[in-house]
Amino acid sequence: MKLLEDRIRQDGQVLGADVLKVDSFLNHQVDPDLMTALGEEFYRRFQGVPITKILTVESSGIAPALATGMAFHKPVVFARKHKSLTLKDHLYTAEVYSFTKKTANPIAIAEKFLTAADHVLVIDDFLANGQAVEGLLDIIQQAGATLEGVGVVIEKRFQKGRKLLDDRHIHTEALASIAAFENGQVVFSPDEKEQA
Repeated sequence: MKLLEDRIRQDGQVLGADVLKVDSFLNHQVDPDLMTALGEEFYRRFQGVPITKILTVESSGIAPALATGMAFHKPVVFARKHKSLTLKDHLYTAEVYSFTKKTANPIAIAEKFLTAADHVLVIDDFLANGQAVEGLLDIIQQAGATLEGVGVVIEKRFQKGRKLLDDRHIHTEALASIAAFENGQVVFSPDEKEQA
């Protein structure tokens, strides 16, 4: 998605060998116009798939998931990372390790918001090592729901997350695919659809 790639080139910041900082438009300060465009693009890519719920993990996945839910006119459910007095019983739970934060977090979704009748589209901000998506897949399986696909705003192809999903034959769409970071710059993967 050229609009997103241009924004990453303009405002993204490469930190070290494997971190891309996009907090000025995606996961701290959020650009609502960009989010709307991302949601519409996810809708275009998954149009015709019988989606009943959009699923993500708090907090960075919420903005693109909400924009996607608005495009599909379907509810958005986000897995909570922090315990609360109102979210303690009848939960699906999984453990997710964050490589950027170097911590493991339990995530939870109330059983009443995800059922065996649901057809789920997972949306997240990044796909790197696949830990957040793995946690959501575990929860989807616990609920007996059907996974229809995974959409990520940015994937880092040089990490293992995409391979994990491809090996499971999961329909995965990334709006920006990064092949590498070289000399502090982002190198995007060629668009496979354009090459076919």
